[in-house]
Amino acid sequence: MKTEISIEFFPPQTPEGVEKLRAVRERLAVLKPEFFSVTFGAGGSTRERTFAVVKEIVAEGHQAAPHLSCIGSTHANIREILHDYMDAGIRRIVALRGDLPSGMAEAGEFRHADELVAFIRAETGRHFRIEVAAYPEWHPQARTPDDDLKAFVGKIKAGADSAITQYFYNADAYFHFVDAVRARGVDVPIVPGIMPIGGFSKLARFSDACGAELPRWMRRTFEGFGDDAESIRAFGLDVVTELCERLLAGGAPGLHFYAMNQSGLVLEICRRLGWK
Repeated sequence: MKTEISIEFFPPQTPEGVEKLRAVRERLAVLKPEFFSVTFGAGGSTRERTFAVVKEIVAEGHQAAPHLSCIGSTHANIREILHDYMDAGIRRIVALRGDLPSGMAEAGEFRHADELVAFIRAETGRHFRIEVAAYPEWHPQARTPDDDLKAFVGKIKAGADSAITQYFYNADAYFHFVDAVRARGVDVPIVPGIMPIGGFSKLARFSDACGAELPRWMRRTFEGFGDDAESIRAFGLDVVTELCERLLAGGAPGLHFYAMNQSGLVLEICRRLGWK
């Protein structure tokens, strides 16, 4: 199977977590992902841990794409991070607005992701391939879908090369979003973000917080399983595999897995999709 995939991690907080993530990467490397991405905490709160994981990924012979969020950052510290990444051989960045850190009243010197994308291009030219976020079910803070589309188009015009979506479970939302941005003249690849489902209660809380819809039929089915973890996992695998199959059949250019620093579900979904 030639579909390109990428896999996202978050930087571990403990030495045990670091060791676990190394083992997870080793298991997932058999999928030959295009790159591993690593998240970046609000206001750069995980900067050093993100960089440490990224350097390990590069040393292991893989492409790495560190996230970079601009809220709570300055031109000076973003410039410093960019040059650190260039020195480390990084060729990709996921450029995001990010969340305002708790207790911080001002956004900082950047307000939106398009400003960060433009700054990266001005500082580093075409050195980095820049990925940005897309929201098929609309950003939770967008006033209207039209406003969200304008914001997305602005990031591409500022110099982004491609996009990774927020996770979703309604394929029609993805296809509608792609059609909408294509109608506005945007032709960059838009890769769907895929969240495997290992449990329901945490997924429900996270989805409610970030604006990702859990369709009612899914929610009610999961609730019907109660504490039956095995049935929840089996149903989740069926749902996500079928979603991936429909997305790929409909022309999605790849899949970006939110692995949550685990390997089992991603490997099983890819096995079902036909990866050897």
